Amino acid sequence: MSRRIWNRIRQEFGLWLQAAPPGIMVLFMVILIRISGGMQSWEWMLFDKMLCMRPVEKLDKRVVIVGIDEKDIEWVKQYPIPDEKIAELLIKLETYKPLAIGLDIFKNVPVEPGGKQLAQVLQQNSNIIGIQKILPPEQTSPPQNLPPERVGFVDLPNDEDSKNRRYLLFTTNPNNINEDKYSLALRLVIKYFQAKGIKSETGKNDPNTIRFREIELPRITHNFGGYVNVDDGGLSILMNFRNTSKPFHVVSLRDILNGKVDAELLRDRIVLVGNRNTSTGDIFYTSAWSNLELNGQIYGIDYHAHAIGQILSNVIDNRPMLHSWGDIEEYVWIFIWGFLPIFIGRLTQSVWTNLFSVGVAGVSLFSCGYVMLWVWGIWIPVAPSLLILGVNGLGLSAFAFYQHDKFLRSQINERQNTIQHTFTVIHNGPLQTLAYGLKHLRANDIPYEQLVGQFEKLDREIRELGEFLKLEALTTEESLRLGSGLVLELKRPLHDLLYEVYSTTLERKDFEHFQTLKVKIRNFDPIDDKYLTIEHKRGICLFLEEALCNVGKHAQGVKRVQASGVYSANKYNLSVKDNGSGIQSKLENKGTKHFKMLAKQLGGEFRRESLSPRGTICELSWTPMKEF
Repeated sequence: MSRRIWNRIRQEFGLWLQAAPPGIMVLFMVILIRISGGMQSWEWMLFDKMLCMRPVEKLDKRVVIVGIDEKDIEWVKQYPIPDEKIAELLIKLETYKPLAIGLDIFKNVPVEPGGKQLAQVLQQNSNIIGIQKILPPEQTSPPQNLPPERVGFVDLPNDEDSKNRRYLLFTTNPNNINEDKYSLALRLVIKYFQAKGIKSETGKNDPNTIRFREIELPRITHNFGGYVNVDDGGLSILMNFRNTSKPFHVVSLRDILNGKVDAELLRDRIVLVGNRNTSTGDIFYTSAWSNLELNGQIYGIDYHAHAIGQILSNVIDNRPMLHSWGDIEEYVWIFIWGFLPIFIGRLTQSVWTNLFSVGVAGVSLFSCGYVMLWVWGIWIPVAPSLLILGVNGLGLSAFAFYQHDKFLRSQINERQNTIQHTFTVIHNGPLQTLAYGLKHLRANDIPYEQLVGQFEKLDREIRELGEFLKLEALTTEESLRLGSGLVLELKRPLHDLLYEVYSTTLERKDFEHFQTLKVKIRNFDPIDDKYLTIEHKRGICLFLEEALCNVGKHAQGVKRVQASGVYSANKYNLSVKDNGSGIQSKLENKGTKHFKMLAKQLGGEFRRESLSPRGTICELSWTPMKEF
């Protein structure tokens, strides 16, 4: 039992050594590609797709957009909108008592008429936040006479695919490294929370981020989710767009100035004033939000509104901000999904079952990534895991096709070898005993008791043969049972095996012509048999036994037999010579056909012919150093 268990473990280990290395190589290659940044575009694409697939969300009432559209420009009959209209708009908005107003229009240069009027309005209303652009190459100054704490920058970093997924909340002033600059969204959020009695503090777990109450904003680090070597200067967050066709109330400039807006819509809200028209070019690209007014594009003012809304919703409503695992957790996750198709291939051992299992695993992986992003806001690595799963899954399926075909061919060969081996063992053992008994039964030349003993011997041989074949089928022991009943361990050197076959066969009493032998010669040169398989060694041993048995059965008047294995001129010649009556029949028996096939497998030759003046030679020759 322990031997069979050990053999099973050895077979399993050998199978893993054969099948696992290609899958592990694919796993490490994908990890190296990801570390170098080669997977970013795929991870961004799946990230955007999963964000678009989230359920529809409710409108965020805390943020209201006053969007200046094409109809407002036609109504005012001037573009850019003059400062007097902007001033009139801001004065009107202040009557509705919003908590903060963000003016997302550059006012570094007056647009007359109304320049002085707008400057006065901006100075007198402390809850109005102006904008500037601080990052090169296109820097834009803030409105004149506004203090720094009432100015927010509107620079939006974009990714390598020109899509916008991040929002920069604060960073160091490029022109003064000792000064921090706050974004428009952060300025407005801080004002909103101050009005609600909520302070902004430095993060506890991450001192480089901001905390409101006990909630820290998850900062994009150097390696974050699908990002590799991203610029983590300052505080950037990942955009979690509100997935709905109407995320915020949007009103027009003319509606405000004409008094057509309900005061309750704007009271205690954050109001963003800016352009919502294609003329200004204030448009950004995204695929992470499916309900866009512009296909694949979003107005800049809407982008800022989403950044504000997600922070407010996170602190007040526990709507998750988007974050990711650490590097260790991410690569442990990738390793798990990298080894999964290898385990699937081992457990299923079926082409179609393997493909189905890998398909189910792929759907489960994507679903897991989707649920983690939707419910908890965690961006986990799905793209590299899917790639490994697909490559290893398809690769293992192809391997399964190959193994299946190889298995069928090996089954056929094994069946043929088993039939041939079984026939040879029966032929050289029980059949010889039966032939001997039948011959003397017909001739009636031996006593009855001796004849019964011969058939009792036949009964024992058949039973022993049956037990041997049963044991051989249940184990992986490499053995051969000769007709004499001797069991050979085929892992021994070939010349030792040949000597055992020679000795035990010539000792058999059931071959009458062995009784007339006077001279017995044997010589088996040792050779390097590392290129011979167990089946080859089995066939060579059976060849020698069959050739010797033929001498005992058919060589009438034989006095001399010589069995030799001679290594010469890079060939090994194994032969049996006798001086008996020679070949009596021209018919090619089954044994001859089998040994011709063995010679072909060895890349050698087989011959069986009469000698002059009398005798027979049976010879098998091959090149021992040849790899099959």
